[in-house]
Amino acid sequence: MQPRTGQGGYAGDVSPQLAWQWVQQGEAVLVDVRTDAEREWVGFVPGALPVAWKQWPGMAMNAGFDEAVRAAADGGRKLVLLCRSGVRSVAAARRATELGLEAYNILEGFEGDPDGHGQRGRKGGWRYHGLPWRQN
Repeated sequence: MQPRTGQGGYAGDVSPQLAWQWVQQGEAVLVDVRTDAEREWVGFVPGALPVAWKQWPGMAMNAGFDEAVRAAADGGRKLVLLCRSGVRSVAAARRATELGLEAYNILEGFEGDPDGHGQRGRKGGWRYHGLPWRQN
């Protein structure tokens, strides 16, 4: 598996499986850019660094995002960014790249795309592929 080159100002897109492989090999840091509420209620990846891109109320930008991702990439490790569906993580990867970091978007996100009934978790995503996750 190879990453797809980013079209919008970041290193590229990777499958959930490749992202997990890089994390296990110590090549990358998994950064979960979802909100605290999403991680708490929907589930989370053990060991992922929680750095919300935006937070409630009002989905305001996380003022600590830049500092947190710089610290996560300390030593030159690449970042693999995870959100619900792979949209916010693109924006976060662009920002991390602007900061001089090597950042990748994880395709499909944590929950994948909605199915014909508007439900997530049945069409791709971290959980769908059987990768490690937990729920409180």
